[in-house]
Amino acid sequence: MRTHNEKMSIYHGMASTLATNASSSYIPLFAMTILSATNYQVGLISSIPPLITLLMTVPAAIILNKAVEQRKLVAFSVLASRLVFLLILFITYVPSSVTSWVLLGLIALMSIPNTMVNMGWQSFIGNLIEEQRRAQFFSDRNRLLTVSGLVSTLIIGIVMRDATESVIAYQLLFACTFLFGVAEMIFLLHHEEPIRVIRLEKKRAMDWTIFKDHAYVRFLFVALCFNFGWQMAWGLFNIYNVRYAEATIFWVSMFNVGNMLAQIFSFPLWRKWSERYGNMRVFVWVAFGMSTAPLLTALSTNFYYLTWMYALSGIFVSGTVLILFNLLLENSPNETRTYCITSYNVLLAIVAFIAPQIGIWLLEAFNMDVAMNMSTLVRFTAALGFLYVYMKRRK
Repeated sequence: MRTHNEKMSIYHGMASTLATNASSSYIPLFAMTILSATNYQVGLISSIPPLITLLMTVPAAIILNKAVEQRKLVAFSVLASRLVFLLILFITYVPSSVTSWVLLGLIALMSIPNTMVNMGWQSFIGNLIEEQRRAQFFSDRNRLLTVSGLVSTLIIGIVMRDATESVIAYQLLFACTFLFGVAEMIFLLHHEEPIRVIRLEKKRAMDWTIFKDHAYVRFLFVALCFNFGWQMAWGLFNIYNVRYAEATIFWVSMFNVGNMLAQIFSFPLWRKWSERYGNMRVFVWVAFGMSTAPLLTALSTNFYYLTWMYALSGIFVSGTVLILFNLLLENSPNETRTYCITSYNVLLAIVAFIAPQIGIWLLEAFNMDVAMNMSTLVRFTAALGFLYVYMKRRK
């Protein structure tokens, strides 16, 4: 029997998934087909949110720590974020010479409340779900959200399969994003949250001794290299799908459907293997698998082939999502864990800002094959790094 807060969390998660699926995958397509964005601008679509996250992390943490009722702060931050999509609706009425830059400005604006949402929700929901129920609840919740995301993406692809170059189609998607955002806010406000006691004791802003822990530093370096190789291809995949393969809304949706289906079926396998063999040993195989995606994707522009490639990638993406954070916890000493996680997230935000720009620079300086192959090379090198960390641990 689910508690009231568990039900509200699932409803909120479904609304959030629907809002995200109606926008995130289609913004790069909208930018390229309707706004004629350059490759550099497409790369910035991936780079701007982590940059804003980096700048907003400390202010957001201060505001959240002072909030008596976090649910209201998170709920209205969600609404503020989704309101930006109402502005994106009218972006085509702006002079064509600046439309792409206006879109990037709105993405930056949207990322400010999104930082509050992402940080606040983790803190907020952790206090509402009983510790002994968390593992089972979040497992069930993630499965339901993935299924709802799969269904919504499939519907969008089928309904709008011939509307890739229609401004109205994108306006409908962005309007739906706002409406689902309103639903997110409502479900968040319906959570039952106890009044928080605000503690005034001061803590150190940073504990630099964490960088004397060799196990943590080794993991940190390899994990950041892996994320660099992973994220430098984000903009490249969008450009390859639209400009090289000439994918429509339908096929972009099918790529995502294949990816999500693979994740749904592979999550239990990675969980089983990580419990049996250990997180680090299993993640070595995940990292090697992730390294193949850019190289294999660039071999063909056939839509059916690309759908299978996205499905193959989804198998290893699920392993990354499931295991990488657990590895961070394993390699962070208990007494300094908060500082270790904070440092990791800050450095990860820097990597997430720089990596897509490096990918676009390689594309412009050389070609798509070189850029994709460099992403594969960095990922493969990081996989060797994880193997080294694993072997070092066994000694």
